[in-house]
Amino acid sequence: MLEAPTERRTDPRALRYIVDHLPPGTTVKRQLLIVNRTDQTRRVDVYPAAATLENAAFRFGEGRAENELTSWVTVDQGSVELGPWGETRVRATITVPPTASRGERYGVVWASTASTPRAGGEIMQVHRVGVRMYLDIGPGGEPASDFSIGEVRPARSPEGEPSMTVQVTNTGGRALDLTGAVLLSDGPAGSRAGPFPVGQGVTLAPGASGQVIVRLPTTLPNGPWKAEVNLESGLVKRSITAQVTFPDAGQVGKRGSVVSRIFSGWTVAAAVVGLLLVVGLAMLARRSGRPSTRRPRERTSAGR
Repeated sequence: MLEAPTERRTDPRALRYIVDHLPPGTTVKRQLLIVNRTDQTRRVDVYPAAATLENAAFRFGEGRAENELTSWVTVDQGSVELGPWGETRVRATITVPPTASRGERYGVVWASTASTPRAGGEIMQVHRVGVRMYLDIGPGGEPASDFSIGEVRPARSPEGEPSMTVQVTNTGGRALDLTGAVLLSDGPAGSRAGPFPVGQGVTLAPGASGQVIVRLPTTLPNGPWKAEVNLESGLVKRSITAQVTFPDAGQVGKRGSVVSRIFSGWTVAAAVVGLLLVVGLAMLARRSGRPSTRRPRERTSAGR
């Protein structure tokens, strides 16, 4: 990806994928870089193809499978020839029909090349790399992105490798690609370990749930540990801290007890504003319900 929408230039996902929210009738263009990282001349085909979100993963369609989104995408060069270590730029144009219905679509812009069969062989290998497309259609503003972190479960494989499985749920209106890391502290003798990156992330459609898995060194003691789980998708970040103890080899441990949850961005701001509002209302209620200490004024009559 060489281009991203102006309002998304700080979003890591928009720098890797085509991520956008567009009203019906909109046309956008995105420039892509294709690089030949071999010492041979390569013919590279460039084309859009379908994708779906299934079982907490981004699934690519077979070959040049089509869907509604691919019918909106054109590329200015359907095929390019690159010399050894050469590179070129292509431009993808997305034209959303005025009658397009609300909702998010998924696809890929592929760069594909085939290797020459070996002498005496008939098997041709096709190699392709692509840029994912997450395109949300609808009038007005973009649906908010958000997610929650649920159960944290430690385990050890039969070979003794420890791991942590973290349950996550997409609570927003856009698809998410979740990555992150886990930091361990307050272990035996006050030891620390990590951070350990998420080795198996998930892609979640709105409303879907899945699991991220973090694998740790076999030599890691059972604990107990304080595990700080930090997950993110683009600019949306969520964290929890849980107390966990890893089991012996071949077992699944008890669910980690959550110590704290950390929110960021607008969530924190909203919480602070809400807290101030509650405090203000409470003070106002106390003031209005307090009995008066002012002495009643005595009335006198001039005739008495």
